[in-house]
Amino acid sequence: MKGTTYAVNEIFCALQGEGAKAGSRNVFIRFAGCNLRCNEKEHGFDCDTEFTSVYKTFTASDLTHEAHQVWGSSKYYKRVILTGGEPALQIDESLIETLQGAGFEVAVETNGTKPLPTGIDWISCSPKTAEHTLVLHHADELRYVRAVRQGVPKPRIKADHYYLSPAANTDGVQKENLKWCLKLVDENPMWSLSTQMHKLWGIR
Repeated sequence: MKGTTYAVNEIFCALQGEGAKAGSRNVFIRFAGCNLRCNEKEHGFDCDTEFTSVYKTFTASDLTHEAHQVWGSSKYYKRVILTGGEPALQIDESLIETLQGAGFEVAVETNGTKPLPTGIDWISCSPKTAEHTLVLHHADELRYVRAVRQGVPKPRIKADHYYLSPAANTDGVQKENLKWCLKLVDENPMWSLSTQMHKLWGIR
């Protein structure tokens, strides 16, 4: 939509650290704002991402130009990940089409509580709330964060890949949560383990 702007906390290039595309190079566009406030008491972990205090506004074309600048000179298989916060609060078909028209494969990381525009190439959903609050029906991958004593999910959302991720803090994955997730995956082979590898690698 002409004139639409998006509030963005930061844009940077880094390797994806989680899920089926771990290790791939991407431009991350972190949108400001979220409809959830994850905390250890309610969710088993505290949110470890700063996405609210500072942001700039961009049009779709300006944001695409910025993504090009961050990606660099390589023109091979450009990827962008729309993350947050919760990107579903802001993104729309116009932004998706503008990014794709510039040659980017577009992925999104969402908590699943808000509808997404059509046309997204890859959807990663990491639910943080009860299954009945989720509005997505299908995702390419589901990534559930789990801390000690949290059981195996019973997802309503259908996916091609199912992951359990041990809860982490700013210092990285907590060992007791990793051991717990290893046990869950061993007992429930529908699920695979996904850790925040970028923290181990020492990158964004």
